[in-house]
Amino acid sequence: MAVSFDNHVGHDYIEDAKSRFDWYHTKEKRFQFDLDYMNRITKGGVPSKTLNIALAGTGVGKSLFMCHVASSYLTQGMNVLYITLEMAEERIAERIDANLLDVSMEDLHVMPKDLYDNKMDRIRKKTQGKLIIKEYPTASAHSGHFRALLNELSLKKSFKPDAIFIDYLNICSSSRFKGGNISSYFYVKAIAEELRGLAVEFDVPIFSATQTTRTGFVSTDIGLEDTSESFGLPATADFMFALISNDELEQLGQIKIKQLKNRYNDPSTNRAFIVGVDRSKMRLYDVEQSAQNIVDANQSNQPFKKKEDAYDKFSDFK
Repeated sequence: MAVSFDNHVGHDYIEDAKSRFDWYHTKEKRFQFDLDYMNRITKGGVPSKTLNIALAGTGVGKSLFMCHVASSYLTQGMNVLYITLEMAEERIAERIDANLLDVSMEDLHVMPKDLYDNKMDRIRKKTQGKLIIKEYPTASAHSGHFRALLNELSLKKSFKPDAIFIDYLNICSSSRFKGGNISSYFYVKAIAEELRGLAVEFDVPIFSATQTTRTGFVSTDIGLEDTSESFGLPATADFMFALISNDELEQLGQIKIKQLKNRYNDPSTNRAFIVGVDRSKMRLYDVEQSAQNIVDANQSNQPFKKKEDAYDKFSDFK
């Protein structure tokens, strides 16, 4: 005799039609960006239980992007956990300060304490969320350490994150492989699988980043093939996009974002678009439509349409 506490043995296509219809019309929780085109390509933001990867060369803006989105989520009232294996906790907090306080990082170091305290009080009053930044030595922490951290935060601070940022994936370690003779393909793929499993386990979206290859670093049109170390990473990620910069974009204070993989929407629409960047304040912002002059980007000017707006399509159905 077999004993099991799981009475679900599969989805019955006919018998479970009603529950399937209810699921179609359930509003899925989305974590919205404060960037218009990012919301367009993700149908209103990324869902929980997903792994979202930014691909860029050294110094292009991987940490800038994650700090900006973490700051945005905090102002939306969310709890955010930022795990860094590259920079010190204070360096990450400095970037988020520049973003939220609307001052350059240089001015932070000469700002009077009373002015700094006043700005922090305004942020404290505007949001109910919390931001925790945790530093680990490079290549020393894996999903097991992150799981223990989440349990410790829940126990000691009653803190449950709504979103997790890990800066960045390639300098994490794997909980299954301990190095040795294993190839970088399997090792980085294992890290990606473990982090995505962590996202599913704690019902959160995880954001991380990866480096381009040497060829991709000088390319103006990065593709999935430019992912460094392991092609197993894009195979595992739910959403992957490239951050691209060059001298011309740098002078204009802009950066190009290109879709590489998208499980939320059709990646052929809005394949690439421009956003503004203020590096001194670690901030991204929407640019005017006239700046979206990218050839073959298949851009759509239509904003994201909410599910309830689509019901008009079936209003005459009988």
